[in-house]
Amino acid sequence: MFQGGPCPPTTLDSVISLAWRRELDEFAVVTLVFLVITAVVSLVGDHSARTLLIKDSGVTGLFGLLCLATLLAPRPLMFYFGRKFATDGTPASTAWWNGLWQYEGFRTTMNRMTLVWGVAYVVEALVRIVLAYNLDTKTMVTVSPFMIYGVLAALGVWTARHGKRSQAEGERRAVLGGGRRRGRRGGPAGLSTAERPVARCAVSAPGHRSFCGGT
Repeated sequence: MFQGGPCPPTTLDSVISLAWRRELDEFAVVTLVFLVITAVVSLVGDHSARTLLIKDSGVTGLFGLLCLATLLAPRPLMFYFGRKFATDGTPASTAWWNGLWQYEGFRTTMNRMTLVWGVAYVVEALVRIVLAYNLDTKTMVTVSPFMIYGVLAALGVWTARHGKRSQAEGERRAVLGGGRRRGRRGGPAGLSTAERPVARCAVSAPGHRSFCGGT
């Protein structure tokens, strides 16, 4: 009955990382914790069709709450999602990604994306729980997958578009800020060494490679 939440299919990668490298990054820890929570939720209570539908909704709701909770942490969840998918995992690319956190625009983009994903999944879970109590089980079993993947698709599209806008804004700000230094450093676009990573950065949400913040 559980149809899978928004967490990307990286469980195998996390297990391999733990077994082979004897280490887990933050993204892998979040993935494994989420899977443990999912397993616990699936075992609690009875196993009627309606209850399972409600539990399924609760799992995506928990993911949304997790996103929102990480806004209180030093770095939000989308920062780690981005680092997982926008880098090749080497120390150099990881250090490059971590270094982008110094830029205000990049931090704003990560926080905004985490907020939107969190709110969207909490709302989606609440709507599905309400529907589970008000629709017959057969109808809800049909509707539920459309809601799950529809929300995921909508968030993916929004993430890609928002990322492109953020990247363009970052490039614009970098060019404006670097114009004063044109001829002294930064090359044809007049970008300083510090501004280049932000103008070029490509952040990745699960399955969508595109968001970036400016300076």
